[in-house]
Amino acid sequence: MEFAELIKTPRVDKVQLHRPFHPTVGGTLCLTGHHLILSSRQDNSEELWLLHSNIDSIEKRFIGSSGTITIKCKDLRIIQLEITGMDECLNIASSIEALSTLDSVTLMYPFFYRPMFEVTEDGWSSFLPEQEFELLTSETEDWRLSDVNQDFSVCQSYPQVVIVPKSIDDESLRKVAAFRQGGRFPVLSYYHRKNGMVMMRSSQPLTGTNGRRCKEDEKLINATLRPGKRGYIIDTRSLNVAQQARAKGGGFEQEAYYPQWRRIHKSIERFNILQESLIKLVEACNDQSHNMDRWLSKLEASNWLGHIKEILTTACLAAQCIDREGASVLVHGSEGMDSTLQVTSLAQIILEPKCRTIRGFEALVEKEWLQAGHPFQQRCAQSAYSNSKQRWEAPTFLLFMDCVWQILRQFPCSFEFNERFLVTLFEHAYASQFGTFLGNNEFERSKLKLKQKTMSLWSWVNQPNELRKFTNPLYEANGLVIWPSVAPQSLLLWEGVFLRWNRSSKYLEDAYKEMIHIIEYNKDLQVRVNALRRQLAELETEDGMLETP
Repeated sequence: MEFAELIKTPRVDKVQLHRPFHPTVGGTLCLTGHHLILSSRQDNSEELWLLHSNIDSIEKRFIGSSGTITIKCKDLRIIQLEITGMDECLNIASSIEALSTLDSVTLMYPFFYRPMFEVTEDGWSSFLPEQEFELLTSETEDWRLSDVNQDFSVCQSYPQVVIVPKSIDDESLRKVAAFRQGGRFPVLSYYHRKNGMVMMRSSQPLTGTNGRRCKEDEKLINATLRPGKRGYIIDTRSLNVAQQARAKGGGFEQEAYYPQWRRIHKSIERFNILQESLIKLVEACNDQSHNMDRWLSKLEASNWLGHIKEILTTACLAAQCIDREGASVLVHGSEGMDSTLQVTSLAQIILEPKCRTIRGFEALVEKEWLQAGHPFQQRCAQSAYSNSKQRWEAPTFLLFMDCVWQILRQFPCSFEFNERFLVTLFEHAYASQFGTFLGNNEFERSKLKLKQKTMSLWSWVNQPNELRKFTNPLYEANGLVIWPSVAPQSLLLWEGVFLRWNRSSKYLEDAYKEMIHIIEYNKDLQVRVNALRRQLAELETEDGMLETP
């Protein structure tokens, strides 16, 4: 298929662009296969380059012979294009609709993008499981790297190599995979160096109504326990939901077969409930006509902060079991691809200082989201504005980012990255020139040959010039476990995502620049103080030598 077939009118002059807190810009609108571009003839006027894949929905309105197209984006901004001529307006609208809903992944921009920067690091090979295992072997010899899934035949949503207990052979792993939904057998998620406890993740066991068991599964999980120690299974479903799953062939670990494990149920919502929550929240944030009572009522009705609280509470529980109880943990829900990953990722941010650095956080996103099989292509197909029927969409990753921001806000000096870094990752998960978030799992990415045909997001982010933009100026390495507050009073609306298009950011940017200036000035003063101290010490030494007879 040629893109030209979808573009009915490639160019229109005298188009007016309206955006909140920006002056109206007049110029020429151009449509390419992947971008909507508005270029102005005015000096000092920025161009608008909008990826078609970032468009969530469009609305048309006509007054006389001219029309207005309202474009609502997946990054939550809303822009308006005023176009003279009904035919041109209709053609532009239908072209945008066609180009923003392409079915084929290989027609998306990452397959056509050519970087304008010098590539000094191949992001595709920056965070491989083999590298993770090499670090692990310096701490313990109880684990091994298994390539049982080399051809993705055991589990399509797992990577080709996984870390499992050394005492469990590959044949046992195949039997355990047959006992777990989607073949997602328990694998290592995190090793706590302080006490040797571990966190594993999987999908639900397929016990069904007959109480089916798998001795290999029991052996695998028990292999993570120290003699005389108990472990915790954190099920991210309520007990009621887990019991209902048995009628559909799923279920949970029964005490009789897992006597050394205590099961805890924590209810974390998924899928359409989260999507509805996002839609309600964004609707509330975009309505400027609220009085205080109505705004608070709508914010509460969205239950977005309620979801944040549940996820953070469960992550804190997992971290507590590992660090304070000295117990190993297994986390799963149903498929183990959504709420499970939120919990295991956030627990690591709480426990592991390395995950609070830029590269450590990138490695976490790679290991616990991309390689762990979170279906980004499905979950991020729509955002808060789409009119089409929901299928698998859910803001699972955005909720995770929001939770990280909540912890970052409570511990502003413990993170090497800033809020801008989190917002950037959220944006690229929904629409990007990079191939990192394409596909639903490693199997699909392998078939699409993304490593050969597209550029990794990390190749761009990790350039020195870009890293500076994402670095937190307040950062001071903190080697401790950090315990975030999950009290309702401690959780705030993430304005940097949900209100950034609804208010001017000029004063925030000015305040940030002033903060940077103060920090740099403080560093200069510190250098001068240290130099003066050295001078004073030298003078005192000289005086001492002169006084010696």
